[in-house]
Amino acid sequence: MTQILLVEDDPAIARNLVLLLHSEGFTVTHAPTRKEATAALDGYMFDLALIDISLPDGNGFTVCTEIKEEQDIPVIFLTASGDEASVVTGLNMGADDYITKPFRPRELIARMGTALRKSGRSGSAFDLGGLHVDPASGVVKKNGREVFLSALEYRLLLVFVNNPRTIITRGRLLDELWDAAGEFVNDNTLTVYIKRLREKIESDPASPQLILTVRGTGYRLGGSDAAQ
Repeated sequence: MTQILLVEDDPAIARNLVLLLHSEGFTVTHAPTRKEATAALDGYMFDLALIDISLPDGNGFTVCTEIKEEQDIPVIFLTASGDEASVVTGLNMGADDYITKPFRPRELIARMGTALRKSGRSGSAFDLGGLHVDPASGVVKKNGREVFLSALEYRLLLVFVNNPRTIITRGRLLDELWDAAGEFVNDNTLTVYIKRLREKIESDPASPQLILTVRGTGYRLGGSDAAQ
């Protein structure tokens, strides 16, 4: 699973972020101070870091520098400071993005996804029912044979792969596809993409086992023991 380092000293914000990230299928290590963040870097390998700039024993800029030197993973700053100087400083320190508090949860998750995809750290290889997905290379195989997906079909598949035990509403899928396409994706278009994806990855598209319909709600990935 994708490993996230969260460096945030506000207990309430940290608690809500941990719950959000867990619900999205991420594994989270929370460090409320610079010292604890440094210690975490010595013990674990992470895929992305979310860092508050104002910390009780230093600042997030220093933590960003340490992360880039030790693990070179994407860094997104979370801060209440939205002035231009802070934004420029953060980006010059090597940060991949900068989000000012308060922020919208879906926007944060979307920006994290973008940073992970750009870095090639969007998750471990995934296998289920003869389907193999390798986010690092972007390769999808069915029973050992490569499957060629469009950009939106692949993005749709990744939403399911990254949330293997979650019922995903049609509204959320529309948001995800709209963000990836940069243009409006309507409900009928989503139905078409679900159908096309099933035709490419299901052994029997008429009786899908990988992408299941949850009547009146949305869809979920088949197999409760899906491995990541």
